[in-house]
Amino acid sequence: MLAQPWIQQQFYSATEPRAIEPRGNLADWEKTTIEIFNRVSPSVVQVAGRAGGDFFAGAEPDEQNGGAQTGTGFVWDAAGHIVTNAHVVQGASEIAVRLANGEVARATVRGMASNYDLAVLRIPARSLPPPIPIGSSGDLQVGQAAFAIGNPFGLDQSLTTGVISALKRRLPTQTGREITNVIQTDAAINPGNSGGPLLDSAGRLIGVNTAIFSPSGSNAGIGFAVPVDTVNRVVPALIRNGRVPTPGIGIVAAPESVATRLGYEGLVVVRTVPGSPADRAGLRGVDRTGGVVGDVITACNGEPIRRLVDLSDKLEQVGVGNSIELSVLRGGRTVTLTVEVADIGGRP
Repeated sequence: MLAQPWIQQQFYSATEPRAIEPRGNLADWEKTTIEIFNRVSPSVVQVAGRAGGDFFAGAEPDEQNGGAQTGTGFVWDAAGHIVTNAHVVQGASEIAVRLANGEVARATVRGMASNYDLAVLRIPARSLPPPIPIGSSGDLQVGQAAFAIGNPFGLDQSLTTGVISALKRRLPTQTGREITNVIQTDAAINPGNSGGPLLDSAGRLIGVNTAIFSPSGSNAGIGFAVPVDTVNRVVPALIRNGRVPTPGIGIVAAPESVATRLGYEGLVVVRTVPGSPADRAGLRGVDRTGGVVGDVITACNGEPIRRLVDLSDKLEQVGVGNSIELSVLRGGRTVTLTVEVADIGGRP
């Protein structure tokens, strides 16, 4: 027994490199993940914005360079348009885009839609990787695979995997409006991933990663992405016009809590904007002299309305220039009004 350690040391020590064990074939799911990354990652870029200074005086666009705000983007078309989040470039006077091959280009903002947290950048014409194929978010299912590519904490070309955790989430934006039908995923999304693509197992774009829910600020398994059906509607409009119309009817609505306290299940109209479609259609606000509630919107095109975001969602579906039918509770009875949907800028 006393000699056993010496025997093991003398006769069993691996003093030469060990033989390599043949691995065998990769699993099918591994092959899928590798293929998605190899095909899509060249089209994913790093985006950096700075409120002051100049990226192009020999400096690199990263988080260590003067506190730059950084995120991710991806190639949208062969004309040099790059899609990212609006909050990544909001307020930046200088924007740099670093391609997957390391090349850095100055970018300009072609258009921004803060209501959807989306922005389109433009870089000078050059040979670009192919745009990411577009999928659909309308037929997604909870539990299907999701893949995120981005630049967390300034580390470029990072892949995380997971599943779609939930659908039809609502996500508040900096403008006070909400993005509807948002995708929730447990694929790790961290600061720096904002604006990057969320992909399905076919390598198609199904969303743009935009936010995380985390007390610490790092990934906690709850990430959110703007659905691709919204992206595919908003981005072309930004490229064409530099802006996206905000559909509305021109009302100021009471908070949900007020309607609940008053015993109404609907949207209490406080007032209408003079000359707006709601004003022209005869929608009535609160009688301030008598403190009497006027109209309460209970349905739009036959579907219940309980919150302002419900109405905003329906107006976006109908679109500017079309009309909607509102069911309104007025003086204890329900009346029906036809109201035109207009571009009301930042108003409700």
